[in-house]
Amino acid sequence: MPRVQLPAVTPKRRAWNKGRLVGQKRPLLPKQVWAIRARLELAGNLRDLALFNVAIDSKLRGCDLVSLKVIDLLRDDKIRERVSVVQSKTNKPVQFELAENTRETVTNWIKSPEMTGCLFLFPSRFHDRPHISTRQYGRLVRDWVVSIGLEPSGYGTHSMRRTKVAEIYRKTGNLRAVPLLLGHTKVDSTVRYLGVELEEALSIAERIDI
Repeated sequence: MPRVQLPAVTPKRRAWNKGRLVGQKRPLLPKQVWAIRARLELAGNLRDLALFNVAIDSKLRGCDLVSLKVIDLLRDDKIRERVSVVQSKTNKPVQFELAENTRETVTNWIKSPEMTGCLFLFPSRFHDRPHISTRQYGRLVRDWVVSIGLEPSGYGTHSMRRTKVAEIYRKTGNLRAVPLLLGHTKVDSTVRYLGVELEEALSIAERIDI
């Protein structure tokens, strides 16, 4: 009896993105920023409060944020109002301004006993690592958004990078200022990053009644 060659059956795999929100991560809204700040303040978590505030103000990528050194922000025993950092991705400097509230939280963190003798602003608790990792930073962001009832799949470290510039664009409409703050070399990149065209289309649609 001749043998019949049956077609190979490929086992069905669960799609990695099933049930997840993929694509750009959402920026936080002002009320969400203040909600997270309030929770961190009530918990007395100096490190996370300083990390959160610096992340919002600096608009740095995670890799550049976690590798900040104390001397990057400190001058003459005072936290600088304006800071310049060379980005690891582009090898180009980007400037950012630290708000008064951020400077105060960073000062409190630097003066804490945990920071004695530390070179990096956000040192790791593991002896073999000089500072927290981007993965750890991502876990912290997840904890922050979950703490105020947000869906974690919609937010990430890039949410922190986008939050302030999204609000600046929303309030001023000044698209040219945003790439300077993010360290982008092309406005096209900024348009895609902010989802400006989609935002404008939705705004127009909201004003049309039929």
